[in-house]
Amino acid sequence: MKRGWTLLIVFFIVSVFVSFKPSEKNVITAQEILGNPTYQAISYGGYRGLTREVQPTIQELKEDMKILQAMGVKILRTYNVHFPQAENLLKAITELKEEDKGFEMYVMLGAWIDCKNAFNTENGKPIHEKENERNSVEINTAVKLSQQYPEIVKIVAVGNEAMVRWATSYYVRPRIILKWVNHLQNLKMKGELPINLWITSSDDYLSWGGGDPSYHTDDLNALIKAVDYVSMHTYPMHNSYYNPEFWEVPEEDQKLPDFEKIDRAMDRAIRFAQNQYKSVSAYVKRIDSTKTVHIGESGWASASNGFYGSDYSNAADEYKAGEYYRRMRTWTNEAQISLFYFEIFDEQWKDSANPGGSENHFGLINLEGQAKYALWDWVDKGAFYGLKRDGKTITRTHSGNFRALQENVLSQIPVRSKK
Repeated sequence: MKRGWTLLIVFFIVSVFVSFKPSEKNVITAQEILGNPTYQAISYGGYRGLTREVQPTIQELKEDMKILQAMGVKILRTYNVHFPQAENLLKAITELKEEDKGFEMYVMLGAWIDCKNAFNTENGKPIHEKENERNSVEINTAVKLSQQYPEIVKIVAVGNEAMVRWATSYYVRPRIILKWVNHLQNLKMKGELPINLWITSSDDYLSWGGGDPSYHTDDLNALIKAVDYVSMHTYPMHNSYYNPEFWEVPEEDQKLPDFEKIDRAMDRAIRFAQNQYKSVSAYVKRIDSTKTVHIGESGWASASNGFYGSDYSNAADEYKAGEYYRRMRTWTNEAQISLFYFEIFDEQWKDSANPGGSENHFGLINLEGQAKYALWDWVDKGAFYGLKRDGKTITRTHSGNFRALQENVLSQIPVRSKK
C-alpha cells in the first residue's frame, strides 16, 4: 500500500512538471502575433536578380533578416514553396536563432495555388473551374516545412490573389481554396500539423466579399468559416488609376499649394484602404462573428512609367510611398490590425523587361541598399548601424536631402471634373 502511494505521488509530480514545461510556456502562436504591434509584419522575397532562377543564398537571407530585425519586424510573409527560397529562409532563421538566442522571427508561409493551364501555357487557355495538378505538390511541401519548422511557421496562406477575377491568368473558384484549407485543418485535427498553426488565404478585398455582390457565394461563406482568420489586400495606389474618384483633387482643394494637395490626397488614400477593410470586416462578421481580419498586403510604388506615373494618375513617387507607409503603420498599429506591408526590398524580376515598371519599385529599400523616404528616420536613429546588404551600408536615398526628394514628386494629381 505504501509503495502504491509512493508511485501515485511520483506520477503527480511528473504530471505537474510536464504540464508546465518551459518549452510549452514559451511557444508563441499566430493568435498572439496577429494584431500585436510589437510583432511588425512585412512581405518578403529577397530576390536580387532579373530572374528567380537566381535564388538568394542563405547568407543573403540572413543579412536581410538582420535588417528586418532592426526595424522591429518579427513576422514575414512568403508566397510559394516551389523555389528553394522559402526553405532556405527557414534555414536562415534557424541559424540566426542558434547564433543569437534573442533573435525572433516567424513566417506566414505561402502556398501558391492556380488554375489548370494557368498563365496561358501551351496546353490552352486558363480553365478557372479546374485546378493545376501541381497544387497538391505545393500544399504537400508547405505541410512538410510546417512540420519541420513548427517554431517558425505560424501561418499557412493557401493561395495569393487566387480567387479575384482580375487575376485572369490563374484565378480559381473559392471551392478550390476551400478544399485545401479544409485539408490543412483536418491535418491539424489528426495531430499531423500543430494545432496552433493558423490557416488562411490571402486575397483582394473583393474576394473576401468587400465589394461586388457576385463574390458573395456559398463557397466563399464556407471558406470564411473554415479559415482561422481572413487575410485581405488593399491597394489605393492601383485604384488611383482604375477607380480614381477618391484620388482626384476635389473642387474645394484645387487652389491649395501642391504639397498640401498631395497630403490631402494621401489622407484620402488611407480612408480608401480603411473603407475596404471595413467592408470586408462587415461581410466576414456577418458570416462568422468569431473571425478577425488582417491586411495580408498593401503597398505603394516609388516609381512607375505606366498607369501610376506622370502620364496618368501621378501617384507613384518616393514621397507618396513614404507617406502611405507611415500612415498605414500608424492606423493599423493603433487599430491592432497586422499589416504585411508590401514590401521590404525592391525586386527587379517582377517586370524584368521594363525597369521603370511599378512592380519593380514597391520596396522600402532599393537594390543599392538605400533606404527610401519611408525609412529615413530609421537610418537617422542608427537602426541599421553596422548592417549591410550585398556589401553596401544602408544609407538614405537622395543623401537624406528632402529638397532633392521634392524635385522628384509628381505634383499634378488629376483634378476632379465637375459633374
